[in-house]
Formats: sequence, C-alpha cells, structure tokens
Amino acid sequence: MIILETDRLELRTLNYNDVTLLYPILSDEKTMAFYPSTYNIEKVTRWINKSINSYRTNGFGLWAVILKETNTFIGQCGISLQDINGNIVPEIGYQIDKHYWNKGYAAEAAFGCLKYGFQTLKLDELFIHTYIKNKPSQRVAEKIGMSKNFVYEKQLKTFDVIWEHVVYSIKNN
Repeated sequence: MIILETDRLELRTLNYNDVTLLYPILSDEKTMAFYPSTYNIEKVTRWINKSINSYRTNGFGLWAVILKETNTFIGQCGISLQDINGNIVPEIGYQIDKHYWNKGYAAEAAFGCLKYGFQTLKLDELFIHTYIKNKPSQRVAEKIGMSKNFVYEKQLKTFDVIWEHVVYSIKNN
C-alpha cells in the first residue's frame, strides 16, 4: 500500500517479500558503517516484522522507498518510535542503497515523512538521531529543516556498546 509520494519516490508499506530486497542494503558494510553491525537475513526479517507491527500499533513505521521512474526498491524510510535519551519519540529513519547515494533521495524521502508526520499523523515534533560520526545523516536532518538539539551517549544494548549520538528535531507549527 502506498503511504506517500514525492516527486521521484513512492513510499509504501514493507512486506515479507521485501526481505530479499532489503537484505543487500542492511547486510552491506559500507551502507551500515554507522551501525554496530550488518544484518543477516533473519535480522532483516525481524526488522520488517517490527515495521509491520508498528503499522498496526502506531499507524506508521519504516516504509519501502521505490524510485518511481524505474519502480526500483532503493531502501527504506519512515517514522518509528525511538528511545532518545530516555524519551520515546517519533523519529524519521532511513537507509538508502549505496548505489543511489548523493542523489537527494534520503532527504526527499525524509522530507516526505516529515510532511506526512505533521499533516496526516498530526505529530507535535519529529526527531532524527544518529551516530555522531554519521555526517551524511546529519546533513539530511539539516536539509529538511531540523535543528541540532544535543549530543548524548546512547547505550546500544544488543551490541553492548555506547556511542555518542546527535539529536535533531523540528516542531509542527
């Protein structure tokens, strides 16, 4: 089901058929350089299951990003609830296939999610938080109008590491 469209992209719900499309992205070391590890096929399946459950529970989640011109799956972007420094907040997240980097797709998809979050979901504020070394993700946050709020030490329990994260947000006016 298509959730939203931008000039070049469609964002639709993820489904289990997308496991084989998302796996090459989440298992790629370059794409996942700012994550503690890559994902195997089982983790990708659980990742998609988490989004499907979020659609039912929250009315949003991460969505497949489809390039309209070629109907190509190029990644995922959407809104999910995240623990940011002890607060559960709606956050825009994204992973785009490295073959489609530097074309503005992450910012375009993220901006579409921002508009959807404010106009359709009526959220008060949206966030992006990312590993402090992930400068491309920080640029996406800035391109869609977010302001840098603070830096904190995020405990990634699954991996038993603590990484500094930077938090951006924008309020719905």
